Amino acid sequence: MRTSERLIESTRELLWERGYVGTSPKAILERAGAGQGSMYHHFRGKPDLAAAAIRRTAEEMRAAAEGVLGGPGTPYERIEAYLLRERDVLRGCPLGRLTMDPDVVADEELRAPVDETIGWLRGRLAGIVEEGKARGDFGPGLDGDEIAAAVVATVQGGYVLARASGSPAAFDAGVRGLLSLLASPPDSPPASRTAR
Repeated sequence: MRTSERLIESTRELLWERGYVGTSPKAILERAGAGQGSMYHHFRGKPDLAAAAIRRTAEEMRAAAEGVLGGPGTPYERIEAYLLRERDVLRGCPLGRLTMDPDVVADEELRAPVDETIGWLRGRLAGIVEEGKARGDFGPGLDGDEIAAAVVATVQGGYVLARASGSPAAFDAGVRGLLSLLASPPDSPPASRTAR
């Protein structure tokens, strides 16, 4: 692997583990096994390298999500597959955790890939909900944008609950709860919703 790739991959891991503030150039170089001047040979500095790492993480997350959301099955089954896909729940979301980092939120270049990826995911999910409504799988009263926001919020909030409790059980409970709401017959009132 080229030095620039090792630097990007090391930065991605450190951002996930420590956040932007906790990721020092020294730690990046040590993790990458790179010499002291190599970061500045390939990148303008830590912000430039972090932006490349965040973009790479965003691209991989989009590809992984699309692999499930664009796969076979009904709209419900595709949303279910996205919610149930394998995740390292206790590590949290490598992009979502960056929204808690004030330096990332304050820097347009660092924040943009995070915002764009979450926006893309919400749009993709909303489209699937609308597809389900057209097929009669979901009730006509459901709002695709609102359901998409609920799906993303369940995943991101589930990471927080799991990390706080030290157990993936809280994440799993949130996912099961959302799926039971989505699985209710299209014409049933909220009080009578049951899981599939």
